[in-house]
Amino acid sequence: MKTKVRIPQPKASELADEVDRLADAGLSEVGYGEPELERLAKVTWRINRLKKELGAVIPAHVYQRVEIVKGVADFVGDSYKLAKDCVSVEAEKIVFCGVRFMAETAKILNPGKEVLLPAKEAGCSLADSITAKDLRALKARHPGVPVVSYINTTAAVKAESDVIVTSANAKKILAWMYQRHHKVIFVPDGYMGLNLARELGKEVGRDMVVWGGTCMVHENFDAGAVSFYRRMYPGVEIMAHAECSPALVQAVDFVGGTGDMMRRVKESKAPAFMLVTECGLGDYARTVMPEKKFIPMCRLCPHMRANELGRILQCLEDPQPAQRVEVPAAVAAAAKRSIERMFEIAEDTAKA
Repeated sequence: MKTKVRIPQPKASELADEVDRLADAGLSEVGYGEPELERLAKVTWRINRLKKELGAVIPAHVYQRVEIVKGVADFVGDSYKLAKDCVSVEAEKIVFCGVRFMAETAKILNPGKEVLLPAKEAGCSLADSITAKDLRALKARHPGVPVVSYINTTAAVKAESDVIVTSANAKKILAWMYQRHHKVIFVPDGYMGLNLARELGKEVGRDMVVWGGTCMVHENFDAGAVSFYRRMYPGVEIMAHAECSPALVQAVDFVGGTGDMMRRVKESKAPAFMLVTECGLGDYARTVMPEKKFIPMCRLCPHMRANELGRILQCLEDPQPAQRVEVPAAVAAAAKRSIERMFEIAEDTAKA
């Protein structure tokens, strides 16, 4: 039987140093007071000690709770960055703070490593919207048409795809595909498909077959509220994720993935910013750029919020079978080809 690994509570001086580290990392910027910082510090200190002892790394998506992103994560980013970062991971244990499709991607790219998902129930409404069986049926109705799948899909769907995309590179990769094919299938995000078709000047149905999945966070933002916020906050720069509705996308100032939005905020001189996406990005942005003003217009993702420090600590100390992420070898091999195809095309287009 595998021995459980336990780390004792920090000494008073160690706890004080950890509280200061969390405050300096920006947690005080998002409203954490001294008592809350001390409570968090008791756990982050133990997690960081355990990581070193076990040789583990923690990748975290920017939508994760800020105490995870700034307190225990080894690298942080959007789906594309995390996928790339996981390729070069040397640690034998990956504790993925995100949702299941992201942890599956880490396992596909690191088949010999142990990949753990602290919140085993952390799924994704987009990934749940299409199965491999659905995609095979769609391909049968459009024989020979290549499949471009958004990364928010299961490993089994990725295995049925020709290339994977993220919100950061979808437009570039689709443009590359259209240079070689007159028609593509895009799954599973219907809103993103419509937005991309409009940007690329393609007709849905004729040039692009679009699946009708939606993100439970991004589908409910109100395009009509944009004009209200512009009146309330003159000069505010409003940015939206590409998973939002076409009506909202056309009403804002900038559209892109989370990494794109962060770069835009850093470069912009606007007096205030509104990030229309999951609330974690706004929290992270305030810790990174405390000098900038952010106006909230966000929603919480229950799946992203399922990971929390206590579950990460438990996952390191005594991982349960349901927290281990496994992908069948045949599925992983096919899915890996479509993911690596994304890396190849994204890098080719970046050089062009």
